[in-house]
Amino acid sequence: MPWTRRSFLKRTPALSAATSSLAASLPAAKVVDGTAKPALLGGSKVRSEAFPSWPISGELEERALQETLRSGKWYRGTGQQTKKFEEAFRQLTGARHCLATANGTSALYVSLNGMGIEPGDEVIVPPYTFIATINVVLRQYALPVFVDTDVNTFQIDANKVEAAIGPLTKAILPVHLGGSACDLDSILSVGRKHGISVLEDACQAHLAEWRGRKVGTYGTAGCFSFQASKNLNSGEGGAILTNDEQLHERCYTFHNNGSGLKAPGGNFAYSGTGDNRRMVEMEAALLLAQMTRLEEQSRCRTRNAVYLTSLLKEIPGIIPAQMYEGCTRNAYHLYMFRYRKDGFAGLPRATFLKALAAEGIPASRGYRPLNREPFLKMAVESRAYRKLFPENILREWEEHNECPANNQLCEEAVWFTQNMFLGTKSDMDQIADAIQKIQKHAGELMKQAI
Repeated sequence: MPWTRRSFLKRTPALSAATSSLAASLPAAKVVDGTAKPALLGGSKVRSEAFPSWPISGELEERALQETLRSGKWYRGTGQQTKKFEEAFRQLTGARHCLATANGTSALYVSLNGMGIEPGDEVIVPPYTFIATINVVLRQYALPVFVDTDVNTFQIDANKVEAAIGPLTKAILPVHLGGSACDLDSILSVGRKHGISVLEDACQAHLAEWRGRKVGTYGTAGCFSFQASKNLNSGEGGAILTNDEQLHERCYTFHNNGSGLKAPGGNFAYSGTGDNRRMVEMEAALLLAQMTRLEEQSRCRTRNAVYLTSLLKEIPGIIPAQMYEGCTRNAYHLYMFRYRKDGFAGLPRATFLKALAAEGIPASRGYRPLNREPFLKMAVESRAYRKLFPENILREWEEHNECPANNQLCEEAVWFTQNMFLGTKSDMDQIADAIQKIQKHAGELMKQAI
């Protein structure tokens, strides 16, 4: 059963010490004027200017790219930028080892290979995530076992993980969705109890923390993405963090076509099978420059997100995503909330989003239920899966592949992107103003939606 708001608050008396302190320092929530006619009904839009663009770059990034270009050393085997980035990101996160990869998907894929996840294994995954989390499991010809979502936090429901573990389970792959942390205490405890590895998908969670320590450093390994939308961005790119030296070596070997760091004989000595998932030097140089902006940008997002929450929580039908008590820092790659149409005269979410866009406030409906995607059924009915898994396993997998809480979330979720939180407090007032306008005129908008 999903938690109620009251039971959640009893379990998590404070979102976090840092967030609570920040919220306490904010002025009282602004009561905005929502009486003006919505733009979708012919009124003036709340916002006419664009939100801050992304990515943000300048002379530092230009110089880093030019110097790398002119060096003629564009490959990590001859250059130094990738190694410098790995060391910088390792120090930033507190991990013992960091391996840069071609992208976040590669980081997950390399990690699963390094952890020994093989065809015929099962991996526990959330249904509310980007498709890469599932694709890397399928590429190993392992079976993704879905565990339902906690609608209050948008994260995997850690209370349901243990029930999903079976004799074939070899890993748990939780996602720190949107930059908030999943319930690592519970998930790690279950992993230790059953001797199962935990691979943190922290691709959206740069600088996020669980109990004062960076996410991605708790599990067997943690993976990050530096794709164009991410808070730390080089267009593409990824990284693996681990405190396990042997796992780091295995991952390096796999991502470098089977040639390891410790293999004698240089590039043409092989200690295992592998693939080419290496980061290029230009990406690493760009990331080193972008890292100088990361902390300040993160603090700006947090200030604005906490203030916006103080406004939106006063609007009936708008339920900002909550954080677990252990989440001491939210990266706010996404600002997520649930839209309950019963607080808006039954106005469909699609019309709500259209009305928001008309006000100059872009928003997304978020993910669809991955566990119900047709491609997934096609994959597990393929010849390979029928050879690897007994018929009863596949039949039971399909029977237990329902996630009702996630279905609800996918019908209610609304997202704002991280760049919208790099501006000012008045930007947050405009977002709240637009939502309040829509709510006060929801009945009229409802007539247009019919």
